[in-house]
Amino acid sequence: MNILRKIQKLLRWTVILFFSSTILAVVIYKWCPVYVTPLMVIRCAQQVHHGEKLRLKHHWVPLDSMSIYLPVAVMASEDQRFLDHDGFDFIEIDKALEERRAGKRYRGGSTISQQTAKNVFLWPQASWVRKGLEAYFTVLIELLWGKQRIMEVYLNSIEMGDGIYGAEAVGQQHFGRKALSLTRTNCALIAATLPNPLKFSSKDPSSYVLKRQTAIMAQMRHIPVAFGEGKSEASPPSPSAK
Repeated sequence: MNILRKIQKLLRWTVILFFSSTILAVVIYKWCPVYVTPLMVIRCAQQVHHGEKLRLKHHWVPLDSMSIYLPVAVMASEDQRFLDHDGFDFIEIDKALEERRAGKRYRGGSTISQQTAKNVFLWPQASWVRKGLEAYFTVLIELLWGKQRIMEVYLNSIEMGDGIYGAEAVGQQHFGRKALSLTRTNCALIAATLPNPLKFSSKDPSSYVLKRQTAIMAQMRHIPVAFGEGKSEASPPSPSAK
């Protein structure tokens, strides 16, 4: 019985420690920049393992220091109902399940919120454990961060090329300009590479990426400018200037 009580006590404190530490981490990142993610560490470790030179370009900037078109482009490409759902797009999840049952090419139904939770707190390899933790962190960031902060963290932490993470780094490395000065076309091209930024490049786009860019630009017409309107150097002219 003593052993059983000790095990129960250990499990209880493990659960308490898990929830308190994860909630604290989410609260801290509500205000503090995310300077490093698990994926950045994994990529650097892989480079060292293969005897390669370290490649890590990342510079945190606030959302209002990014082009207003970048959130629009990634929503058009990755999560068109981002502003409406609570972290999970059940319409896309149902579509993905239907396609899988029909034997079609499997596609993910992850939202920007889910991708942010994975990028910041978890590892990239898919498993049921990671998916469960991803759902948990998604609920937390939706409750504690809100859409604007989720978008800000997402655009700063997502992989956008080989050793390139975030809007400012990809803007400087691939377009020779700051994230604030990225044009609508630039942003659509960046979004076109996000399914696999190690395979697809916004610096040297393939015909497939250019085709995706065109499709994304068409979808961007239906996505509202929800963040930082009027703060981008690449913003459109006012009606009086036309």
